[in-house]
Formats: sequence, structure tokens, C-alpha cells
Amino acid sequence: MAGAGFKTWSTGDVLTASDLNTYVMQQTIMVFDTATARDAAISSPSEGMFAYTITTPAETLSYYDGSSWTAVDLAGDITGITTAANSSMAGGATSGAPSLTVDVNNSTSVTAVAADYVLIADTSDSNATKRALVSDITALVPQGDLTGLTAGTNIDISSATGPVPTITVAIDAELACANQVVSAAKLQDYSETVEGAGSKSAAFDLDFEDGNVTTATFTSGTFNVGIVNALASHSNSMTILLTNGGTATPSFLAGANGSGGNAVKWAGGTAPDLTSSGTDVLCFTTFDGGTNYYGFAAGLDFSAP
Repeated sequence: MAGAGFKTWSTGDVLTASDLNTYVMQQTIMVFDTATARDAAISSPSEGMFAYTITTPAETLSYYDGSSWTAVDLAGDITGITTAANSSMAGGATSGAPSLTVDVNNSTSVTAVAADYVLIADTSDSNATKRALVSDITALVPQGDLTGLTAGTNIDISSATGPVPTITVAIDAELACANQVVSAAKLQDYSETVEGAGSKSAAFDLDFEDGNVTTATFTSGTFNVGIVNALASHSNSMTILLTNGGTATPSFLAGANGSGGNAVKWAGGTAPDLTSSGTDVLCFTTFDGGTNYYGFAAGLDFSAP
């Protein structure tokens, strides 16, 4: 029986044997007790015909695929779709049209290695979902213009080209703080710079920028000793280890030796008598950035027996 396709009937049309054996049989579902009865009745089935058997095989709907009768599962074997734990999926349903989505939070965590794959949206292929090796991703040319870091003074860098550089402070050279405050510092095993001024018999300056401790030897003369470059609006202290100070007549000033600055203020209003053949330790402190200094003898004539 050749395939007849589909025919629309109109009132008054004559139903012929050919029409019955082709159009009508193809446009209805024929019912038989058994497959044997079906095959006997339809010796030359057309592709697309449906037939229903009641007993053998029981309650089975079949269609002719052009070469044989194929059973149709009327109930189906899927009764619901659910997403299992750590399946990387979310959604599901027990009926209707289930909706499934990718859910990375519904996945088992793992430390990635170079041979692992990750899912990507391939923008060069209409965002089709594909997989890519972790090693391919990490080997991509870095975006931007930063390709490495170079350590500078007092800076140490590990893994300079990444992926995650480590930058640490490494004080291995002079650190210029530019008069900035260093707060809450805990100092251990520290020292102060000692400036050697040498022999003096004429006016000179004790300069904070050279160091907070100065050594000098006086030989003779009457002259001014200025104290300069104290940090403005801060407390500053200067110590001088003075040898043979009594051989000269120095006057200590707050400011450069030729500026006529304020005289250093001594306890009781009198400068100490310096020793002529020993070492005296003098200290000077200012609380107003160098406008006024307070001087005191930390110790005199350390060479005396």
C-alpha cells in the first residue's frame, strides 16, 4: 500500500475502496487484538501508519517506520527531573517543561591544576559553551601594560611577573622620611649618626641634618656656635661631646652663628664652666622647632680621675 498522504473530505464526496485503504487507514489509528491480526489485516502497511494492539503485545501503540512496526512508549520512563548535589546544575521538575541552569555553587570545590578543564563561552563561536585547559588560561598574554615589577630602594619583590607578586619593605638603604611622622614605632638596637666636627677656633654651626650627635675639639678663641635646621614645630635634641672646651670662650645660639639668634637658655641663667683638658657632654633641646633652646651639662670633665 503506497503512502497516500492526507486528504480533506467534503460533503458528498464518494468514498472508494482506494480511499479507504489509503487515506482513511493512514488518518486513523486501527485497533487489533494482536500483532498477528494486525499484520494479517495490513499486509502492505504505509510508512507513518499507527495501529493499537489490545493483548499481544498488550495495550501497545505502534507506528510503521517504512520497514517494521515500532512500539511507542505511551507512559514514558521519565517521571521527573531533579538536580543532584554537586552536579553543577540547578532546577528540575516532576512534570511540564523542566528548567535547568548551571550553578557553580552546586559543585564540589577542588584546587585546579594545569590539566583541568573549565567551561567558557566562546565569543568567536556565538558564545557556544566549550571547555578550556587551565594551563591555556594562565598562559594568556597579560592584559594591560604591566608585565613585571622592579624592586626599588627599601622594597623587595618576589614573583615579580606574577601571577601574584609579593611586595615587602626591606630597609637595606638609607630611608629618607622627608620630615614625616613615624608613629607607634618600637625601636630596637638602634644608633644615632655622629658628626665629627674636628678642631674649632672660630664660629661654626651644629647642624641637625648632619646628625644629632657631634664631636668637636676647641683650641682657642671667642666665637659663636649656632644650632641650625631643627625640624619646625617639633621637639629636637642635640648632643655635643666637647673636648678642651675651656680653652675657648664659645657662645651657643639658637640659629646660625652669624644670625644673632636667641642665646641658649641655661639652668640658673649661667652657662657651665667647660674643662680645658677633658671632655664635656652638653645637650640642647628645643620644643618650638629651634626658636629657643635649653642647654644643660650632661657631664663635665670625663677625663678627670
